[in-house]
Amino acid sequence: MSIGGARKALLLAGAAAIVLGTAACATRAPVIPRDPCRNIPTHDGSSSSLSQDLGLTMSGPIRLPVHPGTTTYTSGFGERWGAQHQGDDLAGPVGTPILAALDGIVVAAGSSGEAPGVGFENWVIIDSNVDGAPVSTVYGHMFSDGIHVEAGQRVTAGDHIADIGNAGSSTGPHLHFEYWEGGRLQGGTAIDPVTVLPDIAQQGSAGTPVFIDVNRSSGGVQLVSASRSTADCSGFGMAGGGELAFGIVPAEFEPWLRRAGGVCPEIDSPLLAAQLQQENNFRHGPNAPVSPSGALGPAQFMPGTWATWGKDYDGDGKADPNSIGDAVMSQAHFMCALYQDVSAIPGDRVTLTLAAYNAGPGAVQLHRGVPPYAETQNYVAKITAARAAFTNPNSRGRFVPNAAGDSNQAVTAAREYLGTPYVWGGGGTGGPSGGGFDCSGLTSYAVHAASAGKVSLPRTSEQQWSVGVEIPIDQARPGDLVFGSWGPNGPGHVGIYSGNGQMVHAPTTGDVVKEAPLQAGMKARRVM
Repeated sequence: MSIGGARKALLLAGAAAIVLGTAACATRAPVIPRDPCRNIPTHDGSSSSLSQDLGLTMSGPIRLPVHPGTTTYTSGFGERWGAQHQGDDLAGPVGTPILAALDGIVVAAGSSGEAPGVGFENWVIIDSNVDGAPVSTVYGHMFSDGIHVEAGQRVTAGDHIADIGNAGSSTGPHLHFEYWEGGRLQGGTAIDPVTVLPDIAQQGSAGTPVFIDVNRSSGGVQLVSASRSTADCSGFGMAGGGELAFGIVPAEFEPWLRRAGGVCPEIDSPLLAAQLQQENNFRHGPNAPVSPSGALGPAQFMPGTWATWGKDYDGDGKADPNSIGDAVMSQAHFMCALYQDVSAIPGDRVTLTLAAYNAGPGAVQLHRGVPPYAETQNYVAKITAARAAFTNPNSRGRFVPNAAGDSNQAVTAAREYLGTPYVWGGGGTGGPSGGGFDCSGLTSYAVHAASAGKVSLPRTSEQQWSVGVEIPIDQARPGDLVFGSWGPNGPGHVGIYSGNGQMVHAPTTGDVVKEAPLQAGMKARRVM
């Protein structure tokens, strides 16, 4: 945020009139937001951390996610088509009401981050407090206009949240329903919904009850503790809180970024984190560097912009651009306002918003797009490219890594895209792009997903050959990378070894992601 002259005409008319929230607490010491579930509560009737941190009161009994008799149980939980089917399917006509199964908070509603025709395409995730333990329910395959809730909305079991659709990789109109102990976005454990709601398997037949109590105190199903999740539920119950990869930013920034990701759905925490890295590389405090143009703090606010947008979010009695909480939350509010300000300008609105943050919205308006300033163009390109590295793989549809982070999970992640078209230059750490993957795009995704965002490979097969250590091909283990099609610059092809002389790979134009025998002359490297 350091263009000098262009920044002096920064704000559009009326932008300063946008109302911002302020910290509810006004103590003299800074208030650091707590990540819920860091401590697992006892079950002796005392208040749980879920209730204290989120106001997420204990849910009542679980209920069917549809009205009885309106759907038919068609597919169960477990291995299916070479991948794990992590829920149960209830088929019904398009438009059949989908109901919240538990009381809770909607933490995702809309795109699942996958390409059209892939995975869920659209979903709803509801985080709930089940007798003090974190539980997420997931509802998938709705059309975008068939979702009736928004992230951050509180719902009660039985509320009409969506309608059955046929979006994504769906074989017919149905609801795909999942139940996650420990939190879906936190990498918890998916269990068969039938174990907590046997009625699901009876849909299509008559005479089954609607409600079943799953609370421990009622002697129901025993839930795993939240410690089985990858990050003790960081971001659980927060709209936008689960988007950020675990352990990817300095620890003092993480809770603020998770909170900032809920200011508006268009500006997520990975984008804000990539922006902070570019602005001042997470440096903060009174001794943090000041830019040549006078920009201050981790979000590099110019003094005039800070006077309008800077607020006291950490509750220490002053709005300080060098404070993490004040800077990050003010950054999020300013970015959300800029996103609205650029709505009338053609182009990608996130790209335009970043350009407005760097060069000023007046410059974006003047040029009807990203201004022709080298600094601004580099700024936008670097943040856009870095965003995926800060994104939690759990916050997208399909594969969810468990806490182990072992290389074998790379095979599982890749197999979930079997049948996806080969697209030259397609794919990366965030999943497919342009409708598919090329060979190195697939390996980039699978390794990033399997490591819960901790390992990011370079983009090409030649570059990936430089990562990790080479091992004899006869000692390759599932999850190792295998390289072939050798040329003067290195390997022209890469896949993921899946065992028994097989690999998962994206072969070539006109083909699809498939599992096939290793090619002659392949070599292996271990990257996890």
